[in-house]
Amino acid sequence: MSQFVQIGLPQAGLSKEQCLSPAELRQRIVWLQAVTLAWMVVECGVSLAGAVAAHSPALLAFGSDSFVELLSAVIVLLQFLPSFPLNKRRAAQTTGVLLFLLAAVVAVSATLALVRSVHPETSFAGIGITAAALIGMPILARKKRAVARATNNHALAADAVQSATCAYLAAVTLLGLAFNAVFHLSWVDSGAALVAIPILFIEGRRAMRGESCSCC
Repeated sequence: MSQFVQIGLPQAGLSKEQCLSPAELRQRIVWLQAVTLAWMVVECGVSLAGAVAAHSPALLAFGSDSFVELLSAVIVLLQFLPSFPLNKRRAAQTTGVLLFLLAAVVAVSATLALVRSVHPETSFAGIGITAAALIGMPILARKKRAVARATNNHALAADAVQSATCAYLAAVTLLGLAFNAVFHLSWVDSGAALVAIPILFIEGRRAMRGESCSCC
């Protein structure tokens, strides 16, 4: 890109990421996705194990979200493997499908929890992992958005949406787990999780069209 500079301070109007070389941006993307992969393995494992132990539909939805994000991070990384050619548009479209999948998982899990009036047990592991995600995911999403803007990488932009959505779902899940632990109100997280579904569909559609996400 013509806006890249190799040395010196950032030019006026350019972000720090736009002043990095293509090689440096590539390394940053790989690093961001490696961090995402490592965290999502932990987040997915703890959430799904907690969902089974506590019979929690909220943790099931959150763990499913983590699994979709894990796949999304892999897709972004596959763009940089010579033995697995994957252009940006195809990667963005695939990530868009994953966003639709995430919306479906959240919708089904939340609806079933509301209809069946499921009353999950208290999960301290779930409270801990969602609190950690609530702190870390916004930082990771912000860094991904900045690099996505600098590289015009739609797949990474869509992946940033998933990281931001993870933070939102973490807040919703944490609220539901906390209310359930203190007041035994099991319907709060399921109702709030449904609010995220239109956002996921909108961003998934934009990714399928190869457009930059609105977060960028």
